[in-house]
Amino acid sequence: QVQLVESGGGLVQPGGSLRLSCAASGSIRRLYVMAWYRQAPGKQRELVTSISSGGGTYYADSVKGRFTISRDNAKNTVYLQMNSVKPEDTAVYYCYAAIEAVDIRGASNYWGQGTQVTVSS
Repeated sequence: QVQLVESGGGLVQPGGSLRLSCAASGSIRRLYVMAWYRQAPGKQRELVTSISSGGGTYYADSVKGRFTISRDNAKNTVYLQMNSVKPEDTAVYYCYAAIEAVDIRGASNYWGQGTQVTVSS
């Protein structure tokens, strides 16, 4: 069984930094795109950033130049380095991955449980 486990959320002051991690575990045959989404209270979940298995990245305009996504394929882990955070970055952050499990043909979508990030002084 495949699962994603996130860590690193918490309270940070405006202008500060925070690093999120998400590790995939289980019977994984292949890990494709990995991404971070976020959902603020009263808003829809939105894509923040993604990274392909080859390292290609996408960033939402709202985080360009402040957030950096990276992945360690040997550890099946994706990271989100958040710098110069703003109050509007406050949200629950969800890890996403497209994974082909050992016993299932084709890739399936997997989500982490979510981690709260609060930007406040």
